[in-house]
Amino acid sequence: MRTTSPALRRGLDILELFLDSATEELRVPEIVERLDLPRASVHELVGTLVDRGYLSEHPRRPNTYVLGVRAFQLGSSYERSLDLVREGTRVAAGVVASCNETVQMTILDRTDVVFIAKVDSTAPVRLVSDVGRRLPAHCTAGGKALLSALDDELLTASYPADGRLPMLTPSSINSLDRLRTQLAEVRSRGWASEYCESNDDVFCVAAPVHDRTGAAVAAMSISVPSVRWSTEREELLAAEVVESAHQVSTALGHVAR
Repeated sequence: MRTTSPALRRGLDILELFLDSATEELRVPEIVERLDLPRASVHELVGTLVDRGYLSEHPRRPNTYVLGVRAFQLGSSYERSLDLVREGTRVAAGVVASCNETVQMTILDRTDVVFIAKVDSTAPVRLVSDVGRRLPAHCTAGGKALLSALDDELLTASYPADGRLPMLTPSSINSLDRLRTQLAEVRSRGWASEYCESNDDVFCVAAPVHDRTGAAVAAMSISVPSVRWSTEREELLAAEVVESAHQVSTALGHVAR
């Protein structure tokens, strides 16, 4: 049985009062009445929500509260994630139709990548993976594409002090220094590669997807079984993944400079 925080539940209950389309502002007595909470507790909870930016005091009505900018930022982040998956899947379907290889979208979560969208190849031999799967970022082309957007200070802080990295296959990058070298190459050419580093039989190319602020919010990758891989194919698919990532970025409002 999961344990939950009563204070957190009450704070969320206050925020969820604003889900009612008729509720644009609330006073403490209204919150007390609607949630049947002690007045002192409501004052404390509202104070915390104001401090964190989830509520703000009405500029012309004292002791009256409206949703703060932090709530708007959360909603915008969720909306962006929906756009990312929708647009990524749409573009990925076109790439698969062109090259008949599996195309995936990943996001960065600390030092891992999480797969958020996938369109499968129809070939009998193809990559098998699932949306929601998590892998070490340094072992994947998509992860390298995203890590290349981090400054060196943040990159260093994300990994162990000894610079050793876990390996998934004998081909995986095993040190932060080697990773830095590859990330410099990714920045220079605009796309990342993976040579059997997360799977002994799969090669991959990937490029970063940017949102309207220019931030690298995801990566699009094309995965190819070793039986269909060649240097010539890598060049063709790299160009295709860069163009497809650009298409998703444009759909998210990114303007290339």
